[in-house]
Amino acid sequence: MAGITVRPLTPQDAERILAIYQAGLDEGDASFETVAPTWAAFDAGKLDDHRFVAVDGDTVVGWVAVSPTSTRAVYAGVVEHSVYVDPTARGRGAARMLLDALVASTEAAGIWTIQSGVFAENTASLALHERAGFRVVGIRERVGRHHGRWRDVVLLERRSPVIT
Repeated sequence: MAGITVRPLTPQDAERILAIYQAGLDEGDASFETVAPTWAAFDAGKLDDHRFVAVDGDTVVGWVAVSPTSTRAVYAGVVEHSVYVDPTARGRGAARMLLDALVASTEAAGIWTIQSGVFAENTASLALHERAGFRVVGIRERVGRHHGRWRDVVLLERRSPVIT
């Protein structure tokens, strides 16, 4: 983790965020998406108060952000997150630092559940989430086709122990 810090995401980070996102998509085990969205679409879909970047010096090496899971008031405390780290920066603790910052900000805002769906083959992400306090709540088997094959998605959640 030496040299890596976490700070709030800014619009000036857009190019690096989308490049890191696309690199993850290109690897094939990050998402059903195949092309990173435009900055306008990314920005519109994420909650402002829960977006962070990991930086090494002046270079953004990872990001985390959340989207609401529903517009219904009863789900106001439930968000879905994404976390991506540049392939050249992996294994240095950036993803864990990003998740820790996200947990702190969501709990401070009264959010009680952070959830995500991870491809079953993405064992590094599954292990990261387990270490960060997420648990598997189910598996959606063959939920969609991606690059010509059916994919299973592991549903993960972290329930806040401090929001009651």
